[in-house]
Amino acid sequence: MNSWGETPTLALADGNYLSEAAAIVRYLDQLHGGRKIMGQSPLEQGVDTMWENRIWTHVLYRIVTMFHVMHEGLGSKIELTQNRQWGEHCRKDAMANAAPIDRHLSDGRPWMLGGDEPTFADITVCTAIAFSKFPVNATPLDERFEHLDAIWQRWKARPSFQRAYADGGSGLAELAHLHNS
Repeated sequence: MNSWGETPTLALADGNYLSEAAAIVRYLDQLHGGRKIMGQSPLEQGVDTMWENRIWTHVLYRIVTMFHVMHEGLGSKIELTQNRQWGEHCRKDAMANAAPIDRHLSDGRPWMLGGDEPTFADITVCTAIAFSKFPVNATPLDERFEHLDAIWQRWKARPSFQRAYADGGSGLAELAHLHNS
């Protein structure tokens, strides 16, 4: 479905496809009424996009790159390049870039935009935190940054999060208690 061979990809009723998480979320936000995951006002949408971009580009992407170049986590057919030095550089870069995000949250705001509900930027920051916690990455952002930890704790307390991880397949030991036996 996706000529780039990536996920996520959304099949539309007219036979077209949308890929890239931000494009799919933007489409669904505009398609449906109610709360907008990317912000209500044009300013909120711009600020959410700004933070989501920063988090993806400067933190999550660095952690993902570190994962891919430091070990054969997905197998030798996918993990074609091993470069521990580049992985360590990405680890340091992710940590350095997590600091301004933590400072942004230091004013006590519950979510990136400060509203009552998380937005797309919050989903991305929590994805970065979760991915940083995999043992092979060994860079748990929530253990290094107080305000990122607070957002992670709020995220884990959400009933929708708990339902999503009730299958026990997350790979994170701290979520094993959510498994419905």
